[in-house]
Amino acid sequence: MPELLTTPVRIPVPGGKIIDEHVGVASTGERAVSVAHMKAPAGWDEPAQTPQFDEVTLVLAGQVRVEHDGGTLEVEAGQSVVTRAGERVRYTVGPDGAEYVAVCLPAFTPETVGREDEGTNA
Repeated sequence: MPELLTTPVRIPVPGGKIIDEHVGVASTGERAVSVAHMKAPAGWDEPAQTPQFDEVTLVLAGQVRVEHDGGTLEVEAGQSVVTRAGERVRYTVGPDGAEYVAVCLPAFTPETVGREDEGTNA
């Protein structure tokens, strides 16, 4: 039977970014996949990471930059990017900030994200 999810769980992070998880470990206990709606202000960035999950990022507004060992991808509104488990990546946003949806397979957890430095914006 379909299940209506009416209220995402807001995950607190520093740096002004808003994460509303609709499906995942924090919101529904789901470990196979997580789906989160994110809003990041201009200038937001996070540490490099080597996650243990694949991630699909669909940009709704603004621009998300994905730094990787081969360079940088600039993902514009209406575009998406897939990063694979075991790839070292770093996410930042463009000058207007960004709104995007992240889908992680298996679900995101703090233990599987593999951040290199927890001292900056998450």
